[in-house]
Amino acid sequence: MNGAESLVRTLVNAGVEVCFTNPGTSEMHFVAALDRVPGMRCVLGLFEGVVTGAADGYARMKDKPASTLLHLGPGLGNGLANLHNARKAQTPVVNIVGDHATYHVEHDAPLTADVEGIAWPVSAWVRTSRDARSVAADGAEAVAAAWTRPGQVATLILPADTAWEDSDGPAGMPAIPEPPRVAEDRIKSVAAVLRSGEPTVILMAGRVLRADGLAISGAIAAATGARVIGQMSNARLERGAGRFTIDRVPYPVDQALAMLEGVKNIVLVGAKAPVAFFGYPDKPSRLWPQDCAVHTLAEPREDMLHALEWLAEELSAPRDGALLQSPALPPLPADGPLDIDSIACAVGALLPENAIVADEAIGSGRGLHPYTLGSPPHDWLQICGGAIGLGVPMATGAAVACPHRKVIGLQADGSAMYTLQGLWTQAREGLDVTTVLFANRAYASLKHELFNVGARNPGRKALDMLEIGRPDLDWVSLARGMGVEAGRATSNAEFIRELRAGLASEGPYLIEAVI
Repeated sequence: MNGAESLVRTLVNAGVEVCFTNPGTSEMHFVAALDRVPGMRCVLGLFEGVVTGAADGYARMKDKPASTLLHLGPGLGNGLANLHNARKAQTPVVNIVGDHATYHVEHDAPLTADVEGIAWPVSAWVRTSRDARSVAADGAEAVAAAWTRPGQVATLILPADTAWEDSDGPAGMPAIPEPPRVAEDRIKSVAAVLRSGEPTVILMAGRVLRADGLAISGAIAAATGARVIGQMSNARLERGAGRFTIDRVPYPVDQALAMLEGVKNIVLVGAKAPVAFFGYPDKPSRLWPQDCAVHTLAEPREDMLHALEWLAEELSAPRDGALLQSPALPPLPADGPLDIDSIACAVGALLPENAIVADEAIGSGRGLHPYTLGSPPHDWLQICGGAIGLGVPMATGAAVACPHRKVIGLQADGSAMYTLQGLWTQAREGLDVTTVLFANRAYASLKHELFNVGARNPGRKALDMLEIGRPDLDWVSLARGMGVEAGRATSNAEFIRELRAGLASEGPYLIEAVI
């Protein structure tokens, strides 16, 4: 058994069931091993950003890491933006990155690169296997590192000769550390803050944004009068009818400041204290008031759910005390010109139960949440690292993870162009993804940012860098060229018709919503 096969068998034995791939010459022995060893599904992406973004979406829904297979330093570099997003989302990902044979590196061939140097900024764990007999144990440690709370990117670099030379066989998994529980004094300290009667916000992120954690936080809110909110962007938020509904910290600085005005205490549960997405002239970076105290109930690496449960007991908050969202669908919009609000109404009215929403609508999506509050229960996935180009791959990975759930991609047109190759993967794999493509022919959010940062009176040269018309992108043709059925909507009636067609489809479908 060679090193590559020992690694594949180790990954499969450790519970890694999917490898999102874009291989090259150095990875051919790993490719052959993937073919020989049962138990690993291989999903090809035509660009490395699709591979890494799909691994992120998969792990968010599966609660376990996928593997990627990338080609040397440049291939890893092509996938960095979505590995950055995965790192910020605290998503477990195991990267397998090929490299030149150990004896070939000294010759500085064209693809020679500092692979570890490229990997470290987006990885919590990086290792280059030194020989074939080390590969399996290195792979097992990579899986354990990725799975360590709250979730991490682990990158294993596999020189070609360590893949083809003889190994000692697969390795067993090391123990994955249990998340530590918070100390009692922290529980009592936060309970005292909540009993004080001062205006208090509980700011949450991560695992506690599932239905169980939300219900506990809702019970605490009902018992104390505190408000519960989520951070600006979240890896996975369970929402809809029958769940406790929370707001999020808004993206615009003025709106965020208004939300937190008068708050005297912020309690962090897996979240960071809120800051602005960017620095703006004459606006603060910190979004909480100067006289507001920030308290930590639980850090992301700690057992956040247990901390919430313990806090609820300390406060004698009834377990069923949360005010849960009632079913309430918005009316379907009357026919007329298509706009962001009418799209949101239609999505909220027709959203199927147990859907997964992969949200990269950027500026167009900021007003969508109110229209889906009372829709059937669903999961909402967002970009946590701000690097655009995640939406299509994230939807792809989520659909691989959950083949019996409808995935709806809410997708801006500019960012979709970064990784539109993911549509081809959706077609090849027959994935149940309906993409709503907001076609406004511009980097609309950047137009707002131009003014937010104080760059006044832009001329044609500046505007040309923020618009993607002339020529307009033909998304129906682009999607069909990738093997995905598609339709265009310019009115409410056309959009409702297309959305119903997409939801009825069992494969990928794209709606170009011209706004």
